[in-house]
Amino acid sequence: MTTQTPIDRTGLLADKVVVVSGVGPGLGRSICLRAAAAGATVVLAARTRERLESVAAEVTALGGRALVAPTDITDDAAVTALAQIVLDEFGRVDALVNNAFSVPSMKALGRTDFDQISDSLDLTVLGTLRVIKAFTPALAGAEGAIVNLSSMVIRHSEPRYGSYKIAKSALLAMSQTLSTELGGQGIRINSVAPGYIWDDQLKWYFGEVAEKYGITVDQVYEQTAARSDLKRLPEPDEIADVIVFLASDLARSVTGQTLDVNCGEYHA
Repeated sequence: MTTQTPIDRTGLLADKVVVVSGVGPGLGRSICLRAAAAGATVVLAARTRERLESVAAEVTALGGRALVAPTDITDDAAVTALAQIVLDEFGRVDALVNNAFSVPSMKALGRTDFDQISDSLDLTVLGTLRVIKAFTPALAGAEGAIVNLSSMVIRHSEPRYGSYKIAKSALLAMSQTLSTELGGQGIRINSVAPGYIWDDQLKWYFGEVAEKYGITVDQVYEQTAARSDLKRLPEPDEIADVIVFLASDLARSVTGQTLDVNCGEYHA
């Protein structure tokens, strides 16, 4: 992992409360740390308490403030409780980042169980909507921002990504609609669409590919990165920095948009 930047008390998110749902060891971690580095108080929400506490410890080690709130976003009562906990603790919410993720089936749609598709929709789309609805009153009071994590699957129709594309495309359509519906309350909603992210999970996957084809991980990386304009793959912090920008006042006139962060692999 890259070295983290110390807390900037005058940063883009200074004095703001940012809720991050879907905190994992890769991008979710980077979102929390980069938001904290930009001056935000960060609320960490996901199912696994141990993972949340680990990331929160990194935030506090930087001198930031973090609140751990284990939450299953597919559960109405749990999400309602999350919103109440945050408001009781801080009295406001300035930004919401939805990063909940489920591993796609990686099978052709003709061989994908309907349960896998519906489970993905339940988490990615309905779970995100549930969180947005719970925080809408607080975000309206702060003229806040929402950033939803999309994916480059919305730009292509490569084999085996069908169920994932269904979920992320539905999430994008929902984000655009909510941008119109909630804009009158001063709430901005944007999406970030990463492609490959050079994190531990992708490094492991490239290792599996390298072993299968009898080549090196560096060769797998080079072949994959060759399809992008910059000839490299973005790291988690680089995705997170774009999210910080969209959550900040610098993007105060940006809403209903999707920003691709893929080193130029696809052009929207």
